[in-house]
Amino acid sequence: MGVLVTGAAGFIGSFTTHRLLEQGETVVGLDNLNDYYDPKLKVARIDRINDSDTVGRFKFIKADIADRQAMESIFESNCIDRVVHLAAQAGVRYSIEDPYAYASSNLTGFLNILEGCRNHGIKHLVFASTSSVYGNDTSMPFSEHVGANHPLSFYAATKRSNELMAHAYANLFSIPCTGLRLFTVYGPWGRPDMALFLFTKAILEGKPIDIFNHGEHQRDFTYVDDVVSGIVEVLNHPSKPAAEFDHACPDPVISSAPWRVYNIGSGEPVSLMRLLDLLQAKLGRKADMNMLPMQAGDVLATWSDTSDLVRDFDFRATTSVEEGVSNFVDWYLEYHCVTQTH
Repeated sequence: MGVLVTGAAGFIGSFTTHRLLEQGETVVGLDNLNDYYDPKLKVARIDRINDSDTVGRFKFIKADIADRQAMESIFESNCIDRVVHLAAQAGVRYSIEDPYAYASSNLTGFLNILEGCRNHGIKHLVFASTSSVYGNDTSMPFSEHVGANHPLSFYAATKRSNELMAHAYANLFSIPCTGLRLFTVYGPWGRPDMALFLFTKAILEGKPIDIFNHGEHQRDFTYVDDVVSGIVEVLNHPSKPAAEFDHACPDPVISSAPWRVYNIGSGEPVSLMRLLDLLQAKLGRKADMNMLPMQAGDVLATWSDTSDLVRDFDFRATTSVEEGVSNFVDWYLEYHCVTQTH
């Protein structure tokens, strides 16, 4: 039996697939290779996986999770017993422009995943949620036990909905489900719509960078290798009903059903300007900054409380932001064949 990884051509999905294969797993990778950003990068990620020693243990399928018949066929035709669900329409700002894309992928698509798990005896569903579900909560660091009921964007609302949908299926059909609230994942092979990618491209091209909220943002930047370590460790330990769950005073992230939600982050918020300083130092170039007000749907700061993940899985992010930014720039320059002249 093997693992179905959805979003396998995506940033986190490709790294997760690679790690599972390194550990001897058989992986079915699913992605629709849409054009939200350049599909060539997605294809290159899959090529990178195929270049590794997969020895026939990796199968890639191009399909859309919102396609009910296609998903039924994939679950029916492949020997899988666990699912890592990372496919989604990502991005806070784009959800303002095209909310229907988010409803299709993040709601209908997730329902198709849940139905596949229900009908095919899946032993564990691990799915990606997001730190965006916390909205502009000011109680820092963000704890899973406080709740997350005031999302500021439709993207965040769909991911919070995923957590609730998974709970219903865990309760009704005893499917072990674990949601992971990921905090600003970055690193080599990252998404072109993320700040680090956009800033690097603009600096190298000598173009101005839009700095929203006048640079006052803080983010819990979490290196991709650390996130993947958490995902894979959690996958190996299906959620169980919590004996301590109190129906009279319910904890929002444990349950009498086999369901759980965890934060995955570095636990160290970094200011946007600090990130930009590291990037300028690594590139040896100054950024031309265009200071702008805060955008709709953005949150002021994120900071993860990962104490539950540390307690249950001995998880700790080990990659510093200095090392992470340096690794990203090295990859960016090589991938785009950029020669530094300074």
